[in-house]
Amino acid sequence: MDEGRTASAEWQSPGAGMPDFFEATPMALWLEDYSALHAQFERWRAEGVTDLRSWLLLDRDRLRHCAGLIRILRVNRQALSLFGARTQSELMDRLADVLRDDTFEGLAGELDQLWRGHGGFHSQTVNYTLDGRRLDLSLKAVALADDGRPWDRILVAMEDVTPLQEARRRAQASARDAREFFQQAPVSLWVEDFSAIKRLFDELREQDISDFRTFLDVHPDFIDRCLQEIRVIDVNDYTLELFKAGSRDQLIERMSDVFREESRATFAEQLIELWHGRLFHQKEVQNHTLAGDALHIHLQLSVFQGHEEDWGLVLVSLTDITARKKAEAYLEYLGKHDVLTQLKNRSYFVDELGRLQRKRTPLVSFVALDLNNLKQANDEGGHAAGDDLLRRFGEVLNKAVDRPGQAARIGGDEFVVLLPGFDEAATRSVRDNIHSLIELNNQYYGGIPLSVSAGEATCRNPDALEQTLKDADRSLYEDKRRYYSTHERRR
Repeated sequence: MDEGRTASAEWQSPGAGMPDFFEATPMALWLEDYSALHAQFERWRAEGVTDLRSWLLLDRDRLRHCAGLIRILRVNRQALSLFGARTQSELMDRLADVLRDDTFEGLAGELDQLWRGHGGFHSQTVNYTLDGRRLDLSLKAVALADDGRPWDRILVAMEDVTPLQEARRRAQASARDAREFFQQAPVSLWVEDFSAIKRLFDELREQDISDFRTFLDVHPDFIDRCLQEIRVIDVNDYTLELFKAGSRDQLIERMSDVFREESRATFAEQLIELWHGRLFHQKEVQNHTLAGDALHIHLQLSVFQGHEEDWGLVLVSLTDITARKKAEAYLEYLGKHDVLTQLKNRSYFVDELGRLQRKRTPLVSFVALDLNNLKQANDEGGHAAGDDLLRRFGEVLNKAVDRPGQAARIGGDEFVVLLPGFDEAATRSVRDNIHSLIELNNQYYGGIPLSVSAGEATCRNPDALEQTLKDADRSLYEDKRRYYSTHERRR
């Protein structure tokens, strides 16, 4: 985290289901409120500020001011463990020990990414544990979709890259400890011989092959041949641990279990990098342990100095980023889904509607839906009862709507089903199926029955999508008026 961020004991749950993930995720998570910072940015834009990063670095007090506008709402158990804190209160009370002056450069970069509309940020920064140990951190943040104030919920995921950074610093500091570093490094290190691949490349150049990418497309067997030509000279102890291998020989004998079919595409990209003379490059790849577990890996390949002509010594460094990828996948999920109902959210619906408009999809239908008795549920059983009703309707829509249709929660008790390629008859069938599943749902659950009003409309003119959605809403409200009129007569 960056210096100056203020702590708050307040925390509003990001949604049902979120606290469980928040506490159980293997990465440190911080939930923060940037809404005051968003308002400050708008004022600066109005004053003519364009290059935020340069402007902030001209005066560190501006950075301190920005940091002071950020409110920390909550941290998870992994964050407490990472910083050596027993409780959230202890961590919040000692933020000055965690955040020091060397965090400002990272903060400026984070703010600049938000300023440029990235919807989050990714940065490297330095923090400190409560007992004074330095932490090198990789931060990934995303603004969670919300109907409230802009940026009032920013989820920040932290990856502790201290071992990797320390390993790099040690390697730079002392060549004498190179062998010890190799064996004890907390990252997977491979020393390999690529000289046979270099000879194959030279033979292709003698045959006047210039478009190597096209050559690989025509001769995919060349990729497999290059894989077979790599000679593994050594691996360190961490490599055996990471890939769950009992010995170096066992790992080498079972390389086909490590590098499966999905690895060929990324290896082909590595070959293309080498073909064009890029003797240092980085990729994100997927491998597997000998036990069959998927590993997401950040790979760095570099040809040793002095071997640029023959590629006889190549160092491959593999960092396990599996936990980070899982966290990123969940962050992406949160950006497109309503956590309570497990349906798509309003942000996704707006984006998908725009995509259909740009593609000028000739036939699109909508089913607009609204719960009839959410207020009754909230009045009688509190918001927990209302949330239960919303979850139940989410179950119904997830069962009733198949691809290419998509169901989204676009408001408190407002839902819409987007049906590209559906005509009027097919749309009525979807609506009827929803009502049938509601009846089954009410038979299964006790308490307040699930009831919805619905309206549908079909668009055959790509320029009239928004008007058609309004027509579906109008039909919905007519149905709702009929429902309440009948309900009042029965009362």
